Amino acid sequence: EDAAQETISGTVTDADTEEPIPGVNILVKGTTTGASTDANGTYELTVESLQDTLVVTYIGYQTQEVPIKGQTDIDIELNPESIMGEEMVVVGYQVQKKATNTGSITSVDGAKVTRTPAVNVENSLVGQLPGLVAVNSSGQPGSSGSTLQIRGSNTLGDNSPLIVIDGITNRTGGLAHLNPNDIEDITVLKDASAAIYGSQAANGVILVTTKRGQEGKPQVSLSYNQGFTQPTRVPEMADATTYARMINEIDLYRSRDPRYSEEDLSKYQNGTNPWTHPNTDWYDAALKNISLQNKMNASVSGGSDRISYYISLGTSSEDGFFEDSGFKYNQYNFRSNVDGKINDFINLSLSIAGRREVKEAPIRPVGDTFRALMRGKPTLPAYWPNGKPGPDIEYGDNPVVTGTQATGYNRDKRDVFQSNLKIEVEVPFVEDLTLESNVSYDKNYEFNKEWATPWYLYTWDYQTFDENGDPVLTRAKRGLNEPQLTQDMNDGFQSTINFLGRYGKDLRDHSFNFLVGIERQDSKNNFFSAYRQGFLSDQLDELNVGGDAQKDNSGASVNSVRLNYFGRVNYNYKEKYLIEFIGRYDGSYIFPEGDRFGFFPAVSVGWWLSKEPFWDDIAPFLEGFKLRASWGQTGNDRIEPYQFLTTYGFGNGYVRNGNDLEKSLTQARIANPNVTWEVANQFNVGLDAEMLSGRLAITANYFRYFRDKILWWRNASIPTTAGFNLPRENIGEVINRGVDGRITYAGQMGDLSFDLSVNAGYAQNKIQYWDEAPGAPEWQESTGHPMNTELYYKTDGVFNDQQELDSYPHWPGARTGDLKFIDINEDGIINGRDRVRIDKNSMPTFTGGFGISAAYKNFDFSVLFQGATGAVRYVFTESGEIGNFLESYAEKRWTPENPDTEHPRTYNRTDEYWTSNQNTYFLRNSDYIRLKTLEVGYNIASLLGSQIGIQNLRAYISGHNLFTIDKLKVLDPEASSSSGQYYPQKRVFNIGVSLTF
Repeated sequence: EDAAQETISGTVTDADTEEPIPGVNILVKGTTTGASTDANGTYELTVESLQDTLVVTYIGYQTQEVPIKGQTDIDIELNPESIMGEEMVVVGYQVQKKATNTGSITSVDGAKVTRTPAVNVENSLVGQLPGLVAVNSSGQPGSSGSTLQIRGSNTLGDNSPLIVIDGITNRTGGLAHLNPNDIEDITVLKDASAAIYGSQAANGVILVTTKRGQEGKPQVSLSYNQGFTQPTRVPEMADATTYARMINEIDLYRSRDPRYSEEDLSKYQNGTNPWTHPNTDWYDAALKNISLQNKMNASVSGGSDRISYYISLGTSSEDGFFEDSGFKYNQYNFRSNVDGKINDFINLSLSIAGRREVKEAPIRPVGDTFRALMRGKPTLPAYWPNGKPGPDIEYGDNPVVTGTQATGYNRDKRDVFQSNLKIEVEVPFVEDLTLESNVSYDKNYEFNKEWATPWYLYTWDYQTFDENGDPVLTRAKRGLNEPQLTQDMNDGFQSTINFLGRYGKDLRDHSFNFLVGIERQDSKNNFFSAYRQGFLSDQLDELNVGGDAQKDNSGASVNSVRLNYFGRVNYNYKEKYLIEFIGRYDGSYIFPEGDRFGFFPAVSVGWWLSKEPFWDDIAPFLEGFKLRASWGQTGNDRIEPYQFLTTYGFGNGYVRNGNDLEKSLTQARIANPNVTWEVANQFNVGLDAEMLSGRLAITANYFRYFRDKILWWRNASIPTTAGFNLPRENIGEVINRGVDGRITYAGQMGDLSFDLSVNAGYAQNKIQYWDEAPGAPEWQESTGHPMNTELYYKTDGVFNDQQELDSYPHWPGARTGDLKFIDINEDGIINGRDRVRIDKNSMPTFTGGFGISAAYKNFDFSVLFQGATGAVRYVFTESGEIGNFLESYAEKRWTPENPDTEHPRTYNRTDEYWTSNQNTYFLRNSDYIRLKTLEVGYNIASLLGSQIGIQNLRAYISGHNLFTIDKLKVLDPEASSSSGQYYPQKRVFNIGVSLTF
């Protein structure tokens, strides 16, 4: 017999205005039973017991739990909550209220990270954080991460940010191989707020916090994702007939007889004889239509007033794009975060995480394999009609074979263990004083095994047939003559220990917070490698069965030590006037004794104008308005260590006594005793605003960074004819400035709740000084221009006819159909002085994202569009007698029959002046807008009823990199290779299910 049910009702109003609120969600705690208020703010709800508790939620208001306590008529008042409100943000070694934060900080919660069906966490951040620039240049399993930069490029060297995971820096694997289901939130320190990390923080800091348990009954979560992947884009190449015609054109331009007859062209066209006249689509032959990836995760969390826990297990796997792919990746991970309260004053936390990463790839480098795909001539077979693999493109490379493990395997296996023990003491005799110590020990072990074996391809002389009239193929060994094995090992650890003191005091309207700390970090890596060849069989891949005649081994070790002292002081008056001071005294093993420590200060201020009495007369619609400004110095020590020492290396050696090989020492580097870290002088001014009862929030920033003491060579001081190189010195200077910001809106209409988010960032750098060699024309100078830019000849179409060629300055030997280089200096000669510097490179200057999340009853939906502008790609393929042409190039090319075009004639490799010299014709705009993530889900649990204990059973479909709008077309706009010789990015179609009970 069913238990008796009771009906409760009431009205929900705004606590400030006393106005009724429609569309409020009211849920019986621990169940899926709920109701929403109507247009008059009233509700009616049937409950199992009058001892239950109601959970009342509405966007823009504080969530409220209301015990029923036997009542049937319950009116509820909701308190408006600003988006900043009491929200806390991670700022390095502690958390702060967002309302009192004065730095430029942005964050994303873990729930948004897991919406992206990408295995690599770095790819889940694209388009979600203003000021974070991410370029994904490869989809290779296990190596598909993004290049991350905070506010663009700031230095001539390493621009990567510092990664901090649960308070510990430089953990093995960084972001890339974290389990996204374990992430609570990710925070980015973009300005001088990063000074708390001193000499490692000049490129910004990314802070990752993992999930921890909460008081309550155990909650078990299970999830499974099945992904179906394919390249975002592969180039369309010319067919056999077109390619053969273009080869004939090359012969024509060289006054040679064409090598393909009209009969040949006809046979390529109609496909009547695939043995002699194939029409091969190499990408179609080598790549699958669909590859698979999957992710599984299980977690349990909960706790009591004395102990809480979060424990998870997860796996992920990726298969490569090739048929019988040699590219694979598998990962297995666990995490255990346990927090315990020893007594009223002492808290203890233990965090343990580990993972195994197994990445496999073929022996041939990935660039070589995709180079062979791009160069694959459609007039050659990938497979012969009898199914045997065809001949190589070059060097044994037939990608339908070298993309598999037929060549052997390169297996990289890594075991990573990470731990942290934290003890926190609330000092009983000093109110508001907390002492904390963290002891972290991370261990990583890497074992790489490269088993290289010969592979076999089949060739035909086009003349020999068997008694049945079938072609006789010759099986031939490629690559190696015999197997060879290389094994590399790395045994490493990192230990971190710190002691922190925190003290906070409120004196009526005055609030003070102090942080002081000391931290030491040690790490060591031991490397060992061994090599043998002379194996009798390719079935025995162990060192001990290799030959003794040709073998080798080597080993090395690397140590590092850091010692840091740091502090932070925060003061605010009525949470209206805010100021923060940061200082860090940082020491690093990289620099010479006596100059290893540096001081990195920062100061930031904030002013809540909206709390001033005059504000309501100025802008009453802005319920919250804060101005922020910060200045500080941070450092960048990402350089080769020990440059203050003269270093030596082993030379080629010499032979003594006819047989004995003696090693010789050579000077590898001249010492620079003054080497030090780069210094980033960072200025930021920003604002935070909110309105519409906190539903609409705006954050905007302007920044200007000046980086000096960049380690670089004196290019102008010593000419190359001197015969030696000076060591690098801290002489470079770069300026980077820009803006970034975010607008969010959260709303609700009846059963529909939604939030919108738009973020964008723009950054442009320029070289202030790097000792540029003198003598270049003004339009070729790099000083005063962005870093990593190059010189190009500007083009203006082609010479369509002889008259046009004769009437304009041109390269010696130019002919009709060639690109027209512009005579920049108007001296009547085309030469190197006509090249100009183009102020763009492969990194975008503008990035942005637009996201929508919505829920209607049991349905939910999210979409993220992401885009970037300001980058370029130089698209020039190895074509001609060396390989195939892009279809788009072939269709548009100049020919005597098609003279009225802006596109040049057929070329052969770099034989033409306009293919051997970089020019703007091949420099392509790579601006794009991409549908980055799309997800649609449905919660089935409500259909099953709450009796079976299921809180959430959700099925969903999602996608990643679903489509791209751009002008590049032939390659992915984030492609890492101008000639297409790279592993393409990944498009993912995904189905998944998650269960919580």
